Amino acid sequence: MKGVFFGLIILLAVSCTTGSCFEETNSYVKASFYLYSGKKMTAPDSLTLYGISSDSVRYKKASRVQPALIPLNASEDNCSFVMRINGVNDTIYFGYSTFVHLISKECGYTYYHNLDSVNATLHNIDSIHIDLRNVTTLDGTNISIFY
Repeated sequence: MKGVFFGLIILLAVSCTTGSCFEETNSYVKASFYLYSGKKMTAPDSLTLYGISSDSVRYKKASRVQPALIPLNASEDNCSFVMRINGVNDTIYFGYSTFVHLISKECGYTYYHNLDSVNATLHNIDSIHIDLRNVTTLDGTNISIFY
């Protein structure tokens, strides 16, 4: 009987040990870039991206970014970014809803989003197409940006 009790104690101790999280825990809008003229996937020579209502700079004159990972604010239902592609500024506006998602016991929770709308000024950007409305930690292009 002591052996069974001791075995249960060890099993309980091992099952309560926190494991490591090896999964992606941040959800980003994944934006792929296309040259409008040839509709060919082409990363910009230079990309700068920063939030309008925050001082966060995501990319600063980064070259050949494909896809760009754009963070959404989980405490709001919209946000805006300045996106400078090859030296020309545009503003991108996102409208979305947010919900909590359990990744795993080890990784905890994250926020997923559902894109309602994406609009932009049209200085260098020709158009934006929503490919996948659900913004999660999984791979997949959420929006295509034609410039």
